[in-house]
Amino acid sequence: MRAMLPGSFDPPTLGHVNLIRRAAALFDELHVVVADNIAKESLFTAEERVALLRASLPDSGNIVYAIHDGLTVDYARRESIAVMVRGVRALGDFTYEFELAMTNKAIYPEIEVMFLPTDPRYFLIRSSQIKELAAFGADFSGMVTPPVLEAMRRKFPGIAMK
Repeated sequence: MRAMLPGSFDPPTLGHVNLIRRAAALFDELHVVVADNIAKESLFTAEERVALLRASLPDSGNIVYAIHDGLTVDYARRESIAVMVRGVRALGDFTYEFELAMTNKAIYPEIEVMFLPTDPRYFLIRSSQIKELAAFGADFSGMVTPPVLEAMRRKFPGIAMK
């Protein structure tokens, strides 16, 4: 069975890596679909985010990485993917993701959405939080993989690290 896990991954976090690994263990093939939204300002290009994900998950043989600039259900339909995996941290995430899942179901009724709760170790990690910590030079080294930390160091030379 093939599934997809879409997201912006800007930057990829340990929470993303954990979620991708767990989802990949459940399916024969997992498409990690990096959103390339030209209307949204990203720290890293879509290509850079894919490279960071690949470097962060080097041992994952059943993961397909893709960049998509449209509706995720269009990608799912084109690739004949039956399941969309979405990570949820808290009730606020679930409410948003549930509404999005219902919209996706209305557009592409064949898609099933699977909610995968965040591992408690990564509950507080958000990409937006990491960018803010980096902008202030704070240490966030325990929230990202070494390749992401190095890429962030190039974007924010003043990052403090252990």
